Amino acid sequence: MPKMRNRWFQIPLFHTPNTRYEKKVTWLELFYDLIFVAAFIQLGNGLSERVSLSGFASFAGIFLTLWVVWTGFTTFSNRFTVDDFLHRILVICQMFTVGGMAITAPLVLKGEITYFAVTYAIAQGLVSSFYFRAYFQQKIGKKFSFYWGSVFAIGSILWLSSILFQPPITFFVWGIATITILLAPFNFRSRHLESHYPADQEHLSERFGLLTIIVLGESFVKVLSSLSGQASVFTTFFQASMTLLLTCCIWWIYFDDVAGSELKEGKIQPMIWLFAHLPFQLSLIAIGVAIKKTLYFDLDAVVPSKYGWLLCGALSIAFFSVAIIDSVTKRKQSELSDNIRVVVRSISGTLFLLLAATGNTLQSKWFLGVILLICAVQVIFDMAMAPFESSDMPDESVSLTEIAKARKDGNHIVKKMQPTKIIRKGTPNEFRKDFYFFLMEGSWLRVMATFGFIFLVLNLFFAGLFVLQPDSISTSRPNSFIDAFFFSIQTMSTIGYGTMSPVSTYGHIMVSFEVIIGLVSVALLTGLIFAKASRAKASIMFSKNIILTKRHGKNILMFRTGNARGNDVVDAGISLHLLVDDFSPEGDHIRRIKDLKLSRSRSPLFTMSWTIMHEIDEDSPLFNKDIIGDPSIITFIVTLTGHDGTYGQTIYARHMYNSSDIEKDVQFVDVISQMPDGRFMVDYSKFNSLQSLTPEK
Repeated sequence: MPKMRNRWFQIPLFHTPNTRYEKKVTWLELFYDLIFVAAFIQLGNGLSERVSLSGFASFAGIFLTLWVVWTGFTTFSNRFTVDDFLHRILVICQMFTVGGMAITAPLVLKGEITYFAVTYAIAQGLVSSFYFRAYFQQKIGKKFSFYWGSVFAIGSILWLSSILFQPPITFFVWGIATITILLAPFNFRSRHLESHYPADQEHLSERFGLLTIIVLGESFVKVLSSLSGQASVFTTFFQASMTLLLTCCIWWIYFDDVAGSELKEGKIQPMIWLFAHLPFQLSLIAIGVAIKKTLYFDLDAVVPSKYGWLLCGALSIAFFSVAIIDSVTKRKQSELSDNIRVVVRSISGTLFLLLAATGNTLQSKWFLGVILLICAVQVIFDMAMAPFESSDMPDESVSLTEIAKARKDGNHIVKKMQPTKIIRKGTPNEFRKDFYFFLMEGSWLRVMATFGFIFLVLNLFFAGLFVLQPDSISTSRPNSFIDAFFFSIQTMSTIGYGTMSPVSTYGHIMVSFEVIIGLVSVALLTGLIFAKASRAKASIMFSKNIILTKRHGKNILMFRTGNARGNDVVDAGISLHLLVDDFSPEGDHIRRIKDLKLSRSRSPLFTMSWTIMHEIDEDSPLFNKDIIGDPSIITFIVTLTGHDGTYGQTIYARHMYNSSDIEKDVQFVDVISQMPDGRFMVDYSKFNSLQSLTPEK
């Protein structure tokens, strides 16, 4: 029976990941997050009124203070469990301080710093009180409680003392107080305490994920509230749809990639993960503000420079932050190496940064289209690298031992093997597929789509670089991104029509870099296409059934194979193996492969069909066995190799027969006949046809 706890007074329970219960986010924590998001909305409104570099710096500084308080309470809740009357009152008081910070923050920009400083000092003092209460009441983790209680107490004192000075000394004291807290996790004592009292990473991930999804939802609210006062016209709906899709892409990337990943082992990884969320969540608020601004864009006019910088700059910060988080996490179920994630997110962040600098040369519709395209490709990449779900629910698969035991009891859990459809789970990152293998094993559509997108991205990148320096291309229109884009295509493909050419030192340098990248890209693409197209593919047919029949009074296991392409396959070799369940007297289960000797295992020239036979004699593993009813027999495995005379390469083919594929006392219909002119004909329409045994008279 769980122990009843007094609601008026409780001793904080120290929590670590090794405890017996799973820590969940409480309703009080959710309420606390909503108050912070309300403060974030006020910050966003302030940024919306002052879209400038100084406005963004002020916005980022105030957000940092709010984030420090939120993170301080979140880390406390991660380590301690308490929900009595006193704790709730303290948390509600801190909510009031957060509201006070949101209200007084605009006054800081007008030179009135006292109210904000006092409010923030109280907020940090309340975080300190949480830890000191645990220090006096809970014996476990006293050093941890005292350390962080002292850190936030020092921060509170510094903020309160800042009202004794005048700007800019006041801001200098604020900076010292904030840096004191931000650097606290990195010193030796903190890392020592962290190693003894590790955080519950799942609870932290849930807390940061909830805050992220609430902030993203706030972006939807901004768009919908803006639409409510406008006429419902197609253009407005189109712009709103594009911006909302952008928010959906960010949600997809975070909750499929970041929130669905595990933290790598190491001392510094948790801190990198934690602090990378600071610029990420800051960027989400800025993206929400920028999305609202895009609703008023004239789609046929160029993008206003400051709003282009706000949207693309915020997206760049978001993707660089995700790249940092990806560098210290590992995807639970991924086909590709985690390093590719970091590269793709970093490239996207760079593209957004370049697009921010060149956005005023693009019409708004193209500007928004390119942004949405980059984000949409991130989603497609995420699906490609992790095509299977990573769930904490019980696995639906059945162990081979359970299958073998069920088969012995006459219960066939899995009726047919599918060896080519394998789901790999938990593969270490260093053994996952690289990008080259990913393209080699994929379809031609995958290869063409991948290189087509890379070609597009590279030319967009260099077009942006050309636009950064006006008049670097002759005969191009001033500040024309389209002209720069097509000039980049001509340069990368070395077409050079002669109409446009570089005319400045900057232009010649950019052309030199692009030619190098273009030559390398063409070489890589040519090599990949050649390797993929030149792979010899066997067109080998196997009969649908394997038959158990008699030949010369002996039991024979027989199937046939055919060369459907009809090319010369020289020195073909074939082997037949039996896969069986084997139980040791101790109950240990293992699957064994036994060789089945063939009457003829090699063929000097395989151009038509080949009947393969295994005689079931005393030396055969099938001797005195019920081939169809024996539960230990799993499947028959056939492998064929040979030298393809057309490609000059070795080809191979594989096939598997289950017990349900066995037919008794029948024979294959003959498929080879001779034409009047002496040529042979192979009728593959009858390749799987069977007929009853017809003994000779």
